[in-house]
Amino acid sequence: MYFTDRGIEELVERRGDEQVSVEWLAERLRDFVDLNPEFETPVERFATWLARLDDEDED
Repeated sequence: MYFTDRGIEELVERRGDEQVSVEWLAERLRDFVDLNPEFETPVERFATWLARLDDEDED
């Protein structure tokens, strides 16, 4: 188990029943980077990975 799994598990436990839009998620990511600019690169990589996720299925 990775250390990040604990945070992911907490997210699922606390908010797992909610449905959110991609626009809402993008705003939360922007807010997070504004508060934590040292995470700009990992958040950018994560957002790009999410955006291109379907592209991998087409290859």
